[in-house]
Amino acid sequence: LGALLPGAAGGGRAAERSRRSPPRSLQGAGSLTLRVRSRAGVLQWVRVLLRITPRPPRKPRLERAASLDEKNWRRWRRFRTSQESLTDPNETSSSNGSLQEASLSPPVRGRATPCSQCCEPNSLHSSPDASEASPMGKSRGSTSDLGKRASEISSAFGGLLRGKAFAGSKPRLSQIMPARPLPPMELNVASHTLRTANRIDSDFMDYRHYSQHKFGRVSSSLSDTRLHGNGMVYDNCSTDSMKSTFSLLTPIRSKDVRSRSYLEGSLLANGALLGAEELSRYFPDRNIGIFVATWNMQGQKELPLNLDDFLLPTDPDYAQDMYVIGVQEGCPDRREWEIRLQETLGPHYVMLYSAAHGVLYMSVFIRRDLIWFCSEVEYATVTTRIVSQIKTKGALGICFTFFGTSFLFITSHFTSGDSKVNERKLDYNKTIQALTLPKNVPDTNPYRSSSSDVTTRFDEVFWFGDFNFRLNKDRETVDSILSQNPETGVSKLLAYDQLTSEMSRGSIFKGFQEADIRFRPSYKFDIGKDSYDTTSKQRTPSYTDRVVFRSRYRDDIHAVKYSSCPVIKTSDHRPVFALFRVKVRPGRDNIPLAAGQFDRELYLIGIKRRITRDLQNRRVQKDQKSSSICSIS
Repeated sequence: LGALLPGAAGGGRAAERSRRSPPRSLQGAGSLTLRVRSRAGVLQWVRVLLRITPRPPRKPRLERAASLDEKNWRRWRRFRTSQESLTDPNETSSSNGSLQEASLSPPVRGRATPCSQCCEPNSLHSSPDASEASPMGKSRGSTSDLGKRASEISSAFGGLLRGKAFAGSKPRLSQIMPARPLPPMELNVASHTLRTANRIDSDFMDYRHYSQHKFGRVSSSLSDTRLHGNGMVYDNCSTDSMKSTFSLLTPIRSKDVRSRSYLEGSLLANGALLGAEELSRYFPDRNIGIFVATWNMQGQKELPLNLDDFLLPTDPDYAQDMYVIGVQEGCPDRREWEIRLQETLGPHYVMLYSAAHGVLYMSVFIRRDLIWFCSEVEYATVTTRIVSQIKTKGALGICFTFFGTSFLFITSHFTSGDSKVNERKLDYNKTIQALTLPKNVPDTNPYRSSSSDVTTRFDEVFWFGDFNFRLNKDRETVDSILSQNPETGVSKLLAYDQLTSEMSRGSIFKGFQEADIRFRPSYKFDIGKDSYDTTSKQRTPSYTDRVVFRSRYRDDIHAVKYSSCPVIKTSDHRPVFALFRVKVRPGRDNIPLAAGQFDRELYLIGIKRRITRDLQNRRVQKDQKSSSICSIS
């Protein structure tokens, strides 16, 4: 085209004429024919091309919603494909359809081609050989820069209109660089940074790359779920990647199932049910949360309407792994009490075991996922009264092994009376000697056990109940201390506490500890009120309800909270509870396991009641929001 352009002298007049007159011929909606005879005609033709309205975008193709990882992978793949097609000398087409070129085909008769007379060998960058080969280029070699620029633009637009570029030379574009660095590509599917639940995202970007490398080209519509459903599982996947194949549980190797028994098997071996690997999976820090509570119910038939404040205090953010509740002078209907406990704790917990000794009750609830790691549960009782048939005073013990740590829980009701300290110490000594535990479950460390003290035969011991130890002070002095400052008053009252004094001397609860007391005395209240005893006896408020603990190993038990529940007022005692963090060790599979045993009937009744209660609460809330309308039929 540069050869056809006139000189610079006549270019101005030709351009003025072309501005006054439109192009000579425009034929058809889809075809464009121009006769170029001057430089002004070329410029006018370029302006017409620039005014062409672009085609409307294609309708989007309906497909499934893609995740962010898949969108990033597709964007990266299009970039790599287009980059390879532009740099590969043997490539003849582009994957994204931006520029396509083909060999020069002979002209078709009966159809005019723009600039067919002058721009056959040209491309985006005209080579010097092509310009020299043209006879017209030789005769008009001294063209202006403006003419050269116009010829380049016209040849480019001509190629785009025909849908293909002219042959001659490859379009050489500058390399496109991404706006930000691309994410690293890893061939290992078992990336620990996938998801929190050890689940492989089906659209994770290196998954498709690895599958194509392993199995050849995989259709984009074939998802991970279909691959695994068809049995196409990688032969060299790691354990982490196999976790998402069927469930979130840790996979079990076939050879491990063949080589061991789940009831009695290897000692701390790989894959052991109570071994270190399983313990670390459930408790990475090897600490469990235990809730221990005691409450003297005073034999009342009436139970509190709501036990949430008692069992589920708002201070800790999370519920505990194990709940142990001991009751003295329990309600007549023990089963109803256990149902209320199950209803409050909900479907995440099951009752592992419960036992009774007269009006002494103890219930052990545990998270339903952890029942498989408990041994058989054993219990024993001791009566401290002279007449053994009257079972209002005594002790009840429950023991079991959780993984490799043995637990003993004892709830007691000692002799009452302000001055009967020696009788209470006798109750303690009789309990540790007469409580015959364990029976069948082996001792985890028999070398540190004593036949005369049951508390030495277990790793972790929790003793709680109504110990009946009082304050050695008159009622008026105690009331004045409590009325002055509740926070500083507690520390002053403990100076007169009988149990604190006896424990410091070592005459009772040897080796036991107690968390710091920061709550008011739990005894004795008027039923339904927050005031202490207003009857004629005027009993002195005291810390009768306590929770103490001991461990074979130092710093295994850490007290998180120690408090009372002042909301429950159906008894003259306030419930007292403590939260602990307890260290657990791996164990051996040669112990008698409970094999997931729990009270199924209680679980179903409690869950049914919980659902019924929730439905009733929703119905009440709905009735309060909606207005009542009377209709006459």
